[in-house]
Amino acid sequence: MSARAKIGVLGASGYTGAELVRLLLRHPHTEIGLLTADRRAGKPMADVFPQFAPYDLPVLQSLDEVDWPSLGLDLVFCALPHGTTQTVIADLLARMPAMKVVDLSADFRIADPASYQCWYGQPHAAVELQKTAVYGLTELYRAQIKSAQLVANPGCYTSCAELALIPLLRGKAIDPDEIVIDAKSGMTGAGRAAREEMLFSEVSEGFHAYGVGHHRHMAELDQEFSKAAGRDVVVSFTPHLVPMNRGILSTIYVRGPKASPQDLHALLAKAYAGEPFVHVLPFGRLPQTRHVRGSNITFVGVAADRVAGRAIIISALDNLTKGASGQAVQNMNLMLGFPETAGLEQVALFP
Repeated sequence: MSARAKIGVLGASGYTGAELVRLLLRHPHTEIGLLTADRRAGKPMADVFPQFAPYDLPVLQSLDEVDWPSLGLDLVFCALPHGTTQTVIADLLARMPAMKVVDLSADFRIADPASYQCWYGQPHAAVELQKTAVYGLTELYRAQIKSAQLVANPGCYTSCAELALIPLLRGKAIDPDEIVIDAKSGMTGAGRAAREEMLFSEVSEGFHAYGVGHHRHMAELDQEFSKAAGRDVVVSFTPHLVPMNRGILSTIYVRGPKASPQDLHALLAKAYAGEPFVHVLPFGRLPQTRHVRGSNITFVGVAADRVAGRAIIISALDNLTKGASGQAVQNMNLMLGFPETAGLEQVALFP
C-alpha cells in the first residue's frame, strides 16, 4: 500500500457520506478520489454540505458515469440505500477484482440469504459474494477484517448493543433468553430524505417508539448474539426516535444467574482493556450521548438492578461515527494496513 490510499465514497450526499468525508479529510494516509450521488450529481460537495466549502473535493458524480479503471481507487465506502447495494458492489468487483469495499448498508450483514429475504422482503441478489463478506464489528472481528475484501459495516443500534453484550454472552455470564434492549436514536439515524414524519414539527418536543416487534436490526442482533452464545437467541429490542441530531443510548436489562452486576462489569472491563474505542466506565457510572458526540468511542456502564440477579447495562455511541462512518474508517484502516486509530482520535464535542 502506498503512503496515501485513494478512496471513493458512494452515496456521499447523505449524512453517512458527509461524515465519511469529514473523517477522511483529516486522515493522514488517505485522499478522496471519488464522490458519487444520485439527485445531486454534477454539484460540488459544498453545494450539498456547505461546511466543505474550504476543501478541494471531487465533484459529485453519478454512478453510471464513473470510469473505474482510470481512478486507481484502493477502497470504496458504499453508503447507498438497502436493497440497491448488492448489485452495485457485485458489478464493481466484477470490473475491479482487487478493489476493497466497506458497505454501510444492511445488504451484506445477514449471513443467511433466507433470513435476509424474510426481513428485507426480496431475494439477495449477490449470494456468492455474501459468502465472502466479513461482519465489521471491529473489536470482535479484527483478525478477519484485516484480510477481508468486503466488510459489512454493522448497524448503529446493533453496534451499541453488541459491544455491550457479546463479551457477556461469550463468557456465559448472562441468560440469553433474558435480554431486553430499549434503545433511543437521534434523527440522523433516519437518513436525510425529505419525509413528512421527519419534519421538525412532527418530531420535536417528544419521542416515540417505532418498528415495535419487527425492526430489521433484530435479524442482525439475533445472528450475532446466537453466534456468541453458541445457541439460538431471540432478543427483545425496541428502538425509539429522539429529537436530537446525533447519538444512540441503549438501556439493556439482563439476568446473570451466576454472575453479579459487579462480575459483569469486571468481564466487560477485561474484554475491552486497551481498546481505543470502547471505554467501560467505573461500576455504577452511566454514559450519556453528549459525552460521545462526534467521537468514535462507545461508552459502556453497568449498574445493579434492585432485583437480585439482574443488572442494567447502558451503552452510548454517536450513530454517525462509531455507529456508521467512524467504524467504517476503523475497518478501512485494518484492511489497508494503517494504524487502527488513524483519523479517528478526535475527542467528543461537548457541550
